[in-house]
Amino acid sequence: MPATGKRMTTRRSVLAAAASALCAGVLTGVHGTGWALAGRADRIPSHRRPMCIDRAGLRVRNLDGMILFYRQVIGLEVLSRTEQGAVLGTGGVGLLELVRDPGGTPVPAGAAGLYHLALEMPTRPDLARWIVHAARHRFPVSGLADHRVTESVYLDDPEGNGIEVYASRPEAEWRWAGGQVAMGVFDLDLDPLLELVDRSEDAYSGAPAAMRIGHIHLRVGELAAAERFYSGLIGFEATRRAPGVVFMSSGKYHHHVAVNIWESQGAGQRGEAELGLSWFSVAIAGRSALEDRKARLRAAGVSFKPIAGGIEVEDPWGNRVRLRAI
Repeated sequence: MPATGKRMTTRRSVLAAAASALCAGVLTGVHGTGWALAGRADRIPSHRRPMCIDRAGLRVRNLDGMILFYRQVIGLEVLSRTEQGAVLGTGGVGLLELVRDPGGTPVPAGAAGLYHLALEMPTRPDLARWIVHAARHRFPVSGLADHRVTESVYLDDPEGNGIEVYASRPEAEWRWAGGQVAMGVFDLDLDPLLELVDRSEDAYSGAPAAMRIGHIHLRVGELAAAERFYSGLIGFEATRRAPGVVFMSSGKYHHHVAVNIWESQGAGQRGEAELGLSWFSVAIAGRSALEDRKARLRAAGVSFKPIAGGIEVEDPWGNRVRLRAI
């Protein structure tokens, strides 16, 4: 969630430098005892809003390797598996669908598509346990950041899909002004997090049952067109605009969808055979809300097709969005 696109290179080098100290910072120091701070009454998670991102599909080349990554590093469990794909999730809830495509093509530089998929931990201690897990196994991490509304760790899966693992800060700490929430990129202080757990052992036995997809961040070709689609048609509300990026949410969450043009300004339609993001789904509370979205799409002349429980529509760059009523 950078503040500006012009600082992307600097931001990435800063985050990478911070991440390089992760193992040393986690595996030394005193053991924490702050388990009493694990409560969740001070925050409403992303999936308890009128709309949320509830599932995503990735087209992958090496299915076995990707399953291994999401099991070992993230802690997801395999809920179903065939030769051509797998559904992974936690607590019996599917979050990620991997589809094998050995002939898929890498995403070209500057193309639209996935920037990162963000997984929200239920609590800060859950995030801290995962950080210890990542450090003790020396999983490569590409960045650490305090975004004021979240504490976030960044990494890539084996096929280059960006992943963010984060915990939201208590909502009383979010600062709103004029309908915009204050966010930025600041150094993540690991000490307060690690004081919540015993870093001498890996206590992360798997993804928490309440972990969900918190948000999705996309590369797009034009911000105005992206906002017209995701806000005007899909129904998310803009929560922050900054140079090169727009954040949008439902129910005054900090963001469920972010779109940026830092590396993709002017990008056209995605190739049908591209690896990476295949689709993502937006869960909408209530059949009437889904019917409202259908009416908006029809009025705008945007075609969609029916799927089980809802519809599927493409954004201006060919990212497939599934809308379903819950």
